[in-house]
Formats: sequence, C-alpha cells, structure tokens
Amino acid sequence: MTIDHLSRWRRAIAGITAAAVFLGVGHLVAAFVGPRSSPFLVLGATMVDNTPEWLKEEAIRRFGTNDKLALFVSMAVVMVAGAVVIGMFAGRGVRGAVVLVGFGALLAWLAMQRPGATALFALPGLIGGVVSGAFIYGLLARIPARSEREATAGQGLSRRGFLLAASAAGVLAAATVPAARWIGTHLRDIVADRAAFLLPTPRAAAPAVTDAVDLPVPGITRFLTPNTEFYRIDTALQVPVLLSTDWQLRIHGMVERERRLDFDDLRSREAVESVLTLTCVSNEVGGPLAGTATWTGYRLTDLLDEAGVDPDADMLLSRSIDGFTAGTPLSALGGGLLAVGMNGEPLPQQHGYPARLIVPGLYGYVSATKWVVDLEVTRFDRAEAYWTRRGWSAEAPVKTAARIDVPSGFARLAQGPVVVAGVAWAQNRGIAAVEVQVDDQPWQPATLAAEYSTSTWRQWTWQWDATPGTHTLRVRATDQTGRTQPEARTTPIPNGATGWHSQVVTIR
Repeated sequence: MTIDHLSRWRRAIAGITAAAVFLGVGHLVAAFVGPRSSPFLVLGATMVDNTPEWLKEEAIRRFGTNDKLALFVSMAVVMVAGAVVIGMFAGRGVRGAVVLVGFGALLAWLAMQRPGATALFALPGLIGGVVSGAFIYGLLARIPARSEREATAGQGLSRRGFLLAASAAGVLAAATVPAARWIGTHLRDIVADRAAFLLPTPRAAAPAVTDAVDLPVPGITRFLTPNTEFYRIDTALQVPVLLSTDWQLRIHGMVERERRLDFDDLRSREAVESVLTLTCVSNEVGGPLAGTATWTGYRLTDLLDEAGVDPDADMLLSRSIDGFTAGTPLSALGGGLLAVGMNGEPLPQQHGYPARLIVPGLYGYVSATKWVVDLEVTRFDRAEAYWTRRGWSAEAPVKTAARIDVPSGFARLAQGPVVVAGVAWAQNRGIAAVEVQVDDQPWQPATLAAEYSTSTWRQWTWQWDATPGTHTLRVRATDQTGRTQPEARTTPIPNGATGWHSQVVTIR
C-alpha cells in the first residue's frame, strides 16, 4: 500500500489534532491578552449573538442553567466534524494550512468586533492559525509517496511516527487549558481580590427573616436562596474576570455632569441592604429560575442624582464588561441598587463581582446587569439593549406567578393529610392570595406565610385530605392589585410566561 493516498483515518486525525492545536495555542495566548479573546469563546459568543431567539429559549427550557454546557458540547461536536473535513481536504498539508490560517484570520476579525476589544484581541486567532497551519503541513508533508516498508526504513514518518506526533500535539494542546488557567489566575487573581474585598456596612440592616416568613415545611423553597444555589442565566460564555482595583463605573449620556466612580468613591457613600427576589424572563411556568437574596450596595437613584438626570430621559442603559446591555425605565429605579454584596459576602464572581445592578419588580434581562461598568442615561426611542434588539419587550415587569414545590410531580403518597406548599411572587405588587385546586374541584384558599415585603416572594401552604387515585394539583395567585394569574399558558417570549402550575400525584 502506498502512502501517496493517505488513509482517511490519518487525514481525520491530522485535522482533529491541528484544530486542537489551533484552539490550545489561541487559548494560551488569550491568557495574556484577555480571556474573552480566546478563539473558542469568540466563536461561541458569535454563535450566541446570531442564534435565533426561539432556539436560545428552547435551549434554556431544556437545559436550564446548563445551557452553556450544552452549547460547548454542541460546538465541540461541530468543531470535530469541521476538523475532519479540513483533514480530508488538506492534501499533503498545504491546503489544510491555508484553511487554518484563513480561519485564524476570520476569528481574529470576529474577536475585534467583540465589545471592549482592543487590537491585541486579534493575536490569539492569528497565532493559533499560523501554528496549527504549520503543524498540519509538517505532519502531512513528511509522509512520502512510497510504501510503508520504505517509510519505516527511515525515509519519512512511519505510521508509528505519525501517531506519536499527533498524540504529542494533542497532549500539549490539552495541557494549554490548565496552563492558561494558571497564567490567568496569577495575572488576575480574582480569588485573592474577592477575599480582600471590604463589604460596606449599611447604615441599617435589612429586617430579619423570621420563622413566620420562612416556614419550616420539608421540601418548600427556602425564603433566602444560598449563593451556591442561586440561578445563573446570562450571555457570558466564560465568567468575566474584573478586579475591584480595575473597576470603574462611568455615568454619562443625558446628564449634567459625567461621572466616573471607583470603589474609593463608593465607600464614601451610604450603603444600604435590601432583601429582593429576582426572576429570569426565561422561567417557564413552575420553573426554578427565581431566587431571593440579601443584597448590599448603593442606591442607583443617589448615584444618578449626583450626575443630574435630564428630565427628558426615560431609560438607563447599563453595560457589562463583556458588552451585554440592559435598558431599564428610569421610573422603575426606586429601590434599585448598584449591588456589591450578596447574602453577607462580596458578590460571587458568577453573579457579577465586583458590581452589578439589582432592580426590584423587573425581569433580569432589563434590570440585572452583572459586571456592570457603564450607565448611560438615554431614551427608549434612541437606544436598544441586547435582548430588545432580538425581539423581547423593552419594558418587562415581573408577572404574577405561583409554584408547587411539594409534593413533587408524579409523587406516590399515602392517603390522608398531605401538605401542599410552594412560593408565589408578584414583585412590587405583593401577593394577596394563593388558591389550590384538586382535579376539577372548587378552588381552595391556601395559607400565606407572613409577607416580608412586596418585593419578595411569599411562601404558602394548604392541607389536603388526599383520597386514593391519580390527581392533578393546580395553583394560582392573586396580586395585591386584585389581578389573578391567567390560566392560558404562554411561552417566555417576549415578556415572560403565564399559566397555572400543576403537579400530578398518585395517592395509594
């Protein structure tokens, strides 16, 4: 057998290994330039920005907070397939090298289009393309057009030599991931920075959460959500690394005085503490994308008053370090915070360290910008935020919702007394009543826990004398304006889901 026509498996291995070298080298260079310039993350962010909204929403519905993992796995599958194609097309290596260098140039250009990019963002793609192009050329060009027997006699790469070279390159490419992490950690030690962060002491602590608010019912959602359990939905494929010493907040636009604040400026101001419930607009009926925490920070209205807001302005356009934007009505900022603490500690990195916005009563996509660095006072008819450009509503007050936590769906229970319990929310309006229905029987009033505030969710319970059979439990809530949740189910797009949550259980 001659090696002039390389076997398909060799071509496939060459393409896959070259792609790994491309990504590995690019990721390593990005550790010095900035993590967001990594070719893998640039490609992923570009895919996210150009994915149809229905597909994004379906991914969140199916995978929840694992939506980014699902994206990475999908990208890996597509990249492997693309790498195999490159290997088949590579010939003796020249064509493959040209494709990889060209792809590197494309990714360099895409990196330059990312928000906040500098000229250095082009380097990971360019260097990754050149190194991987040289690798695939060197790997394939060294295999002579002679028999395997002659090759093993020392006149070129043998099959064993090919496999050794490819394996060594694959191992080195894989090693760039921990190497880049190590370099990034030592260049930007976010763990040490957060550990040294001094959380401001509020003038008055938030009222304590009592047992009347947080009911001791097994299985019910706890009133305060631990940081480790708080949902995370955002557009950042890699959690941004922003040190408190590097952080600045620019306030500009329709203001009398543009301001730039750092943490020294903030610490001279009065801090406040508030317990607030956040809800993601992607939350399906009965979904888990809501949580309550104690937030420490500074009143947004105070910061904006210092800048002098133009009376004609009606929107605050907030921007994250990674380019995400949210448009918040100025009229909704009462109670809004520039938050720096969560449940008594500095913000976790994945939840926006060192600073983020929290505005009660609005879905997060128009109010809860993490890693915030820019506040522009403007108008809704002059600016559009990230999600509103993609078809979501510009203004998004949280809709009234209720959820059954216990019993869980398809639970099998003994007949007799059964506790049905859960949470309901209608931020800024408050919950007035919760009702439970069994099958098609009349609605029954649930017992509400004490209200902490209208800006938080509220627990509820109902005692059911369960009879044998399969039953459907439903729940609905009424807010303090007198409006009851509609029965009709709608999808989260464009401004939040509606409908009654239900659970099917079997009583023995």
